[in-house]
Amino acid sequence: MSNNADETVGSVLVGVEQGDDQHTVVRYAARHASLHGGRLHLLHVVEGTPPAGSAAPAGSAAERERQTLVTQAVARVVQPMVELVETEFPKVAVTAEAVTGQPAGVLVERSAEAAWLVVGHRGSGGFPRLPLGSVSWQVATHASCPVVVIRPGASAARENRIVVGVDVRDIPHEALDLAYAEAQVRGAALQMVHGAFHLGEMPTGPGMAAPDFAALDEKARQVLKAEAAKRLARYPDVQVDAYVERVRPATVLVEASRRAGLLVVGSHGRTGLRRLMLGSVSGEALHSAECPVAVVPHAH
Repeated sequence: MSNNADETVGSVLVGVEQGDDQHTVVRYAARHASLHGGRLHLLHVVEGTPPAGSAAPAGSAAERERQTLVTQAVARVVQPMVELVETEFPKVAVTAEAVTGQPAGVLVERSAEAAWLVVGHRGSGGFPRLPLGSVSWQVATHASCPVVVIRPGASAARENRIVVGVDVRDIPHEALDLAYAEAQVRGAALQMVHGAFHLGEMPTGPGMAAPDFAALDEKARQVLKAEAAKRLARYPDVQVDAYVERVRPATVLVEASRRAGLLVVGSHGRTGLRRLMLGSVSGEALHSAECPVAVVPHAH
């Protein structure tokens, strides 16, 4: 087992914690690494302790305590997951380490060099268990690489289908490209989904006529078909379906996730204040989707 942080570079990085659901998270990450022909790097963050190289001098009591915590974490949390990967996925090259620090900050920092980052729905690294872990939320919002968040029970057999959410008013090109690439490598069908209900389209005063919703929906379908046409040459074998429904975008994505192996959304985190927010649709999908969710950052 390696403890070299350089192993993160170009790998599928998975944040691991102690818990029964970690087998699901690590198995998903190992399958993902196998599909993409990449390396898998397991990272456990011992929370609430100074990171290596911080104020505690070498040889001090504080530094010895930190090293003890890391050694214990390797034996208790990391090594069993390494053995799982080596047993069930012998062709996947796996490395691992335990470090000290704040889980979200460490994972976000490491995401700058990883190809993918996989975390559990309730977080990773020993943080309190919340309906959606604070670490998972921060990582999905701020990571530099695509983040896959795994819900409990996400390993259940599902249709071989990738669903990608598309706002036709603000095309998530990075999310679309990733969804196509995943559909190709998995041999999966791809469904482009647009939720067409917008309050701004509703009449708000007397005598105001409602817009032609059928025409608006058809226009949205044409936008989706145009995006599919742009990618036909690169992904000729990917079967694509364009789906538009006049409901809230998050509602249609969560519904579609029940029949999908992966839901792909854009982070909408671009610059300034927007970078501090995940986006209401992506955030709601992350909370409620019934399959793994890939959050794809905007390319800066």
